[in-house]
Amino acid sequence: MGDVSAEPSMEDILSSIKRIIAEDVETGGASRVRRRPAPQPTPVEATEDDDVLELNEPAPDSDAAPMAESVAAAPASAPPAEKIISDEAAEVSRARLASLSRLVIKPEVAGSDTLEGLVREMLKPMLRDWLDTNLPGLVEAMVAKEIARITGQR
Repeated sequence: MGDVSAEPSMEDILSSIKRIIAEDVETGGASRVRRRPAPQPTPVEATEDDDVLELNEPAPDSDAAPMAESVAAAPASAPPAEKIISDEAAEVSRARLASLSRLVIKPEVAGSDTLEGLVREMLKPMLRDWLDTNLPGLVEAMVAKEIARITGQR
């Protein structure tokens, strides 16, 4: 393997550390290791052909204005369209879709949107029945046991 005597001993390492600390204190805390300044990104020369949108400047209005005017003008120039469905059918459809949306987005029963919540809701009636049947007997037995313990009867 390697020569053990070639490695510095613990005392040598500690004395080296103490010497470095002492030199650092003598120099006023100046670090022995000089840090290089962080490299600054070099600016890229921009040309007039670059299509770069600076977020601190407003967007050019060259294409946006004609499109906005044509969209705004279209409904005003077109004749009113005839409705395909009646108002009653639209309202009934909206109500049905709203009830479906409430179930999907936010259920009326809190916690029923997870598997754990669904299982909990399914188990509540069974647990209620079991407690109605067994709880009075359990409480009576535990109270009798505690009374016997307190009075010293066994």
